[in-house]
Amino acid sequence: MAKGKKASLKTALSSQQARLKKKQEIKHAEQVAEQKGKKTKGKERAVPLRSTIPFGPTHRILLVGEGNFSFAHALIVSPPPTLEHLPPQSVYATAYDSEDECFSKYPDAEETVRVLREKGVHVLFSVDATALQKTTVLKGKTFDRIMWNFPHAGKGITDQDRNILSNQVLILGFLRSAAGYLETGSVPDTAPSRKKKRKVEDEDEDERKSDVEDFSAENMATRGTILITLRNVVPYTQWDLPRLAKNPPAPQSAHDAVNPRFTLLRSFVFLRSDWKGYEHRMTKGERAHGQGKTGEGGEDRTWEFCLKDIKETE
Repeated sequence: MAKGKKASLKTALSSQQARLKKKQEIKHAEQVAEQKGKKTKGKERAVPLRSTIPFGPTHRILLVGEGNFSFAHALIVSPPPTLEHLPPQSVYATAYDSEDECFSKYPDAEETVRVLREKGVHVLFSVDATALQKTTVLKGKTFDRIMWNFPHAGKGITDQDRNILSNQVLILGFLRSAAGYLETGSVPDTAPSRKKKRKVEDEDEDERKSDVEDFSAENMATRGTILITLRNVVPYTQWDLPRLAKNPPAPQSAHDAVNPRFTLLRSFVFLRSDWKGYEHRMTKGERAHGQGKTGEGGEDRTWEFCLKDIKETE
């Protein structure tokens, strides 16, 4: 990237960051005021979070940034009930590291990869999520779902603004690269099927837990979607993911490719408990004794996007 281009992109993203910080400060003040005005009711009981499974059994799925491949393993070996008949051959699981680097970073990965390959999953290494076109195996392929769980540039930048910028550049690169691998078609309908409304107090705990939102191939249209999971807490909220996807910075020169525009279909809580054996791993590998506090509080959340129609962006 040319020096001038870097400066222009930094200016555009920095301006975006400033707007986001102001909005977050206002939102935080409102939340504090709201919490002060609430009275705790001892009789209230917590309602278990509802699961959302964004895949269907007929979907072709591309997973990027897999780390130790534990998510791919959960998807294939111990899937949610709705995905029991998902063909392993329909899943491509990729990692940025080379095979040797992966196994060195994550001691459990070698056995996981062996199982996945035996099942028929396409396991690929040295795949850059921001330059998928460089991976020969993916040439000419399209997918119904492309997912990246907890992307991170992993540059160890201590300056917060520069760290945010590096991750925004990473996200933009991924969205631009992945756009060419999405299945085409009409916009997916992500609205849940209509059910009779029932009051929470009339449901028992087992009923609520089993009420899984399954947007399978039967009620999803054919346009492929991109799923990105992040911790919904500072500093990740400062990456401003929805805005980057919906209104990305304009090209900085006539030679630059236009960043594609996406439509946000929905966001939902990502429940790690839905994916048996899945364990998030840091970009730098095993850090069992780390003392980091980043990402505490909040929740894991997945945002799902599809490409906008060309006429919508004109």
